[in-house]
Amino acid sequence: MSTLPTKPNTRIEILDIYRGFAVLGIFMVNIVIMHSTFINQDAYLAQFTAPVDLITQKILQLFFYTKFFPIFSLLFGLGIAIQVLKRKEEHKPITGFLTRRMFFLFLFGILHIVFIWSGDVLHLYALLGLLTMAFIRLPNKILVTLAVLLVCFPFYDFLLESLFNAIHFEPFTYLSDYDGRKINSIITTGTYLEGVQLRSLEYLTNLPMLFGFLAPVALSMFLLGLFLGKNKIIYSLDQFLLKIKKPMLLLALITNVYRVLFLEVLTNLNSYKTEIIRTLFIKLMVICDVAMGLFYLWLIGWVWYYTPWQKIVSPLKYVGRMALTNYILQSAIGVVLFSSIGFKLYETLRPIETLIIPSIVFAIQIVLSKIWLKHFKYGPLEWLWRCLTYKKLIPISN
Repeated sequence: MSTLPTKPNTRIEILDIYRGFAVLGIFMVNIVIMHSTFINQDAYLAQFTAPVDLITQKILQLFFYTKFFPIFSLLFGLGIAIQVLKRKEEHKPITGFLTRRMFFLFLFGILHIVFIWSGDVLHLYALLGLLTMAFIRLPNKILVTLAVLLVCFPFYDFLLESLFNAIHFEPFTYLSDYDGRKINSIITTGTYLEGVQLRSLEYLTNLPMLFGFLAPVALSMFLLGLFLGKNKIIYSLDQFLLKIKKPMLLLALITNVYRVLFLEVLTNLNSYKTEIIRTLFIKLMVICDVAMGLFYLWLIGWVWYYTPWQKIVSPLKYVGRMALTNYILQSAIGVVLFSSIGFKLYETLRPIETLIIPSIVFAIQIVLSKIWLKHFKYGPLEWLWRCLTYKKLIPISN
């Protein structure tokens, strides 16, 4: 989802590769949630004990969960920074432009929630994106410090719970009359309108996760993206990657040791049952997952600039150039696969199948995106967003 208004022949190719990679990772996670909602996911997965399914769950935990949302967020913040700086250099108005852009992104997100899937992040990005005008002026040290503090602070859940109590808002009551069986019935045999109602209730129920977990991580990565953008690091990324090689390798080693310990050892300790200890352990896991996401970016950049294997990651750029379109399309595919308007596969697949399906779908998206971009400059939703932002009809054909 780039906010960078560059012409196709001036695009920064590595950014498109990064975006494509983020879209892949997010789909691998989202398809699991689409297939079995949070309320019943643990109970559903517990029935699969075959080695291949257990290994699949470990793969998702180690390599996908909480790794790609930070990547997506960082790239979004970076795109905003590049765009704002470019408009500033060209002496073009910024505030109204960015406000329009975020407003229409917010609208896309709300429509996504209501008509397709409740797990949308676009509206959150739009809300946080409006803050960038204030943050982008901050000194580099403050930007990085705030980014670190936001992702490391462990007690958002307690603060949010206190706020909800103060305003008498009880999000968990919205699905109090729904168990896993009822949700399954609505998704697989209910009408589309019943699905719309369920998605609305799911969204309200998930507000603590949205603002207590996702929002701080997103804002942290936004700030890191702003730092990279305002210092124009993307234009000398090859040298930056070389400079941080040793720290990134060391960080990957340390964080992966903790992640394995957390999954295999720490959650089985008696002390893990203590709320404060559990909170700290989980927060450390989140920090390590975010660090792993950043390592992925470094690794892909290293492959792109310093190895002969560019062809391995190059196809990602086609999906990346149409990241918004492909992100929404993935949700629509999920509706067709799992709900009553399609194949009704909700809670019918094994974990290994939920890993294979998005891999196949993403491969098809690469092909379709490449074909589309041979004829058009932008993806369909990117084009629409662009027209609404610039308040004019922009040519789309090559």
